[in-house]
Amino acid sequence: MSTKEIALVEDETDLADLLKHHLTREGYRVRTFSDGRLALAGIERSAPDAIILDLMLPGMDGLEICRQLRRRPETAGLPILILTARGDDTDHVAGLEVGADDYVTKPVSPRVLIARMRALLRRSTQESEPTEILTIGELRIDSGRHEVAVSGKPVILTHKEFLILRFLAARPGRVRSRAEIVDSISGGPNVLERTIDVHVAAIRRKLGKSGERLETVIGVGYRLRDDL
Repeated sequence: MSTKEIALVEDETDLADLLKHHLTREGYRVRTFSDGRLALAGIERSAPDAIILDLMLPGMDGLEICRQLRRRPETAGLPILILTARGDDTDHVAGLEVGADDYVTKPVSPRVLIARMRALLRRSTQESEPTEILTIGELRIDSGRHEVAVSGKPVILTHKEFLILRFLAARPGRVRSRAEIVDSISGGPNVLERTIDVHVAAIRRKLGKSGERLETVIGVGYRLRDDL
């Protein structure tokens, strides 16, 4: 049984009640929100262990909530699972671009959602254990603290962005395929190789000038250069 707390942000009362029932039965503590602005304020005031986030919400939509949480160091690493009513890639890619870790399509099976949430929490816990520090030029990656800095200035990455950067930094100069990167972040069935491109683009943007180290090898994958 788990004692971790989940923030469930969902304005469909019946669905929220159903998911809360199943999550509680699994041992999770659940805080529910039906309004986007109230959810953001509540999460910022007292951060949970993970978030289940609907996209279509009154007050503030889920993408904006995710975007704002990722901007704050205190909530930047929170596992976020998005609920989307659309089965195509539109919401999936949009969610990844603002920092979501996974997504589930409505109508949602409580069993599937709980399995995904359990996996997100497990990976989050595992990532808090390593203490290795990687330094490549001006880039510093601290696995124990889950922190990245460029020339001493902190860079806020999402959980998956951090895992990708650390994976590439562990073998600087070596080309890694998209399939290898997917495996390294334990992505599961909803992480497709093409979504790695979305994460890499976000990492480059956040690293600023140092993003030039992250090189695309056409037809193969990516590498982090240590010779710049």
